[in-house]
Amino acid sequence: MKNTLLVLLMLCVVPFYTYPATASAGEITVSAAISLKNAFEEIGKLYEAKGDAKVLFNFGASGDLARQIEGGAPVDVFASAAQKDMDLLDSNGLLSQGTRVNFAGNSVVLIRPIQGTPLKGFEDLNTAAVKKIAVGNPKTVPAGRYAAEVLDYYKLAAAIKDKLVFTENVRQALDYVAQGEVDAGIVYATDAAVSARDVKLISTAPEASHKPVIYPIAVVKGTKSETSAKAFISLVLSPEGQKILQKYGFKPVK
Repeated sequence: MKNTLLVLLMLCVVPFYTYPATASAGEITVSAAISLKNAFEEIGKLYEAKGDAKVLFNFGASGDLARQIEGGAPVDVFASAAQKDMDLLDSNGLLSQGTRVNFAGNSVVLIRPIQGTPLKGFEDLNTAAVKKIAVGNPKTVPAGRYAAEVLDYYKLAAAIKDKLVFTENVRQALDYVAQGEVDAGIVYATDAAVSARDVKLISTAPEASHKPVIYPIAVVKGTKSETSAKAFISLVLSPEGQKILQKYGFKPVK
């Protein structure tokens, strides 16, 4: 009986697995809005080629990524698709002071499947031919919040609310359109460009219809790789990094 109790106590004290709290030495973890995926992966290869460190990317909806960081996720750099999610971390003292900077802009666009129902503009979302519209969940997806603002601008929000299909991130909205699972979607111009063979860009939302789509980036407070994290941000801001971003359709910050 005593031996059995001893074994049970040992099992309670010694964990079966030990998970690393942070990236290994010579690595940085970058949590970034999923709309940045293609551009950041290319920038990451350039970064590694320069010998600074290895980059581990975590792509997702900006709101979800911010909550992960709030919960203690071991992240060195955060890049958001909106100011709101970065503001949340900033107000909670989770950013390394003086490292936050805006680095790219984007546009909000209406798309449909390449073989889909003909559309001329956002106003056509209220026609009987359009049954389902993919948009990011406004609670966690910046693209979803921008989409909501655009629909309010066109006074369509109430009329088409039952047509909206909320997605976990903007790339999921893009995929729904590309696969023909919905009749239309509201995403970023850069997303539409990535899937140009599968989706048709119908219209670009006027700048006055939504808050400016500006991407901020910052070092997360408490990182053990601050020098490497700052070097990654410097590369994003450099002419080389900006050229890659513009290659994927991102706009320079004014």
